[in-house]
Amino acid sequence: MMKSPYSAINFKICLLFVSLFIGNHLEAATTYTICSFNESVIYGDVVLNSHSFNTHERSTFMYDSQSEAVERGLTIVHFQSGNNFEFKTFDTYGSKEDVQELLDVLTKMIESKAAFAILAHDSAAAQLTGYEKQISALGLIQLSTLKGRQAYVMHNTKGVISEQVNDNSITETIQVNIQLGGKEIFFPKEVYEFEPSYDRYIAHAGGEVNGVKSTNSKHALDENYKKGFRIFELDIIETSDGKLVAAHDWNMWARFTDYTGTLPPTHSQFMKQKIYGDYTTLDMDGINTWFKNHPDATLITDKVNDPIAFADAFIDKDRLIMELFSVMAVEKASEHGINTMISQEPLLSIKGDKVNFLKVNNVKHVAVSRRIIASQKKLMLQLRDAGIKVYVFNVNFDTGKDEQYVYDNELGLVYGMYADKWIPAMKSKN
Repeated sequence: MMKSPYSAINFKICLLFVSLFIGNHLEAATTYTICSFNESVIYGDVVLNSHSFNTHERSTFMYDSQSEAVERGLTIVHFQSGNNFEFKTFDTYGSKEDVQELLDVLTKMIESKAAFAILAHDSAAAQLTGYEKQISALGLIQLSTLKGRQAYVMHNTKGVISEQVNDNSITETIQVNIQLGGKEIFFPKEVYEFEPSYDRYIAHAGGEVNGVKSTNSKHALDENYKKGFRIFELDIIETSDGKLVAAHDWNMWARFTDYTGTLPPTHSQFMKQKIYGDYTTLDMDGINTWFKNHPDATLITDKVNDPIAFADAFIDKDRLIMELFSVMAVEKASEHGINTMISQEPLLSIKGDKVNFLKVNNVKHVAVSRRIIASQKKLMLQLRDAGIKVYVFNVNFDTGKDEQYVYDNELGLVYGMYADKWIPAMKSKN
């Protein structure tokens, strides 16, 4: 990152953030405290990375080491006084309503002389057709002619509009006078209430044990059951001789166990290994024994997409929810009375009324990345209102987006989360 010419000034980058995102407030809008200082003038560097669909890279903006990934469309970053900024993504690819809201906000920001930036991600221009004159009238000439798969960056931090367009990617560092921004809030948060309940939390890959994630081990199940989890996800894959075992993938398992043989291993080879030398691996016998001894626990599967074979092998089909990765597998599970959690890709691939499809197939659970819920707010609300429980994964994948962040900012729109660790806020009233 480029350093500010004012780096000689003694100040501390704090990047303490308060979010206005989703859950207790539902929009892709977040406010950050980015600097604390003793001097009268401080400039902060903001890096804007816009990537078109062609690059298959995620667009971001970054201040120092804090990075925010954005969704498809156009994202406005508004720089406020008091060292804060807020941002929101508008789905200008798929929603005319979002385009009109974007234009309304931009009009207000320009009229109030707000300091702000815009960046595009993916294919951001599809729904801009018909709004060219309005966009151009705002002084955004290059945005008014933006093509479907182009990168775009704009900023107006000194009262002058600057725009860039590229067929692939743009990276630009801009300096913002932290003290000159206004106090106006353009992206007010929306508050959603939710009732605390233990079934909002799934122990991801068995949950963290001694600071180690994704072990899928008996020790992880034991430790996280004691902490309060009652729903446990395990990744289920096959050994070379066709036995079902719990491991995220064979390369990760080999790293965890220092195994140097051929992958996949045989069942016998798998059972001989210890994860990090300490943690016990789980095959179907081990999984069934553990859940037999914990009759109030529920298993969520990942990776496996054969609902009948696994359900027949598991000890209690009533305490089993299988995340499935194709519409065909979901329909097959429905025919055999197997509880299903449809994954993100098949859910988004359903044409027409997604909620009706889920109801017809008795699907009561959905798993999606927390990275998409801002752009899929309408669908999230439809699922919530239909009584379908949405759980988000990718917790702890982005800086600062941990269990506490999801609890504070995203629960209420979505039902629950895949959590690596138990936090005090998860304690249920029931």
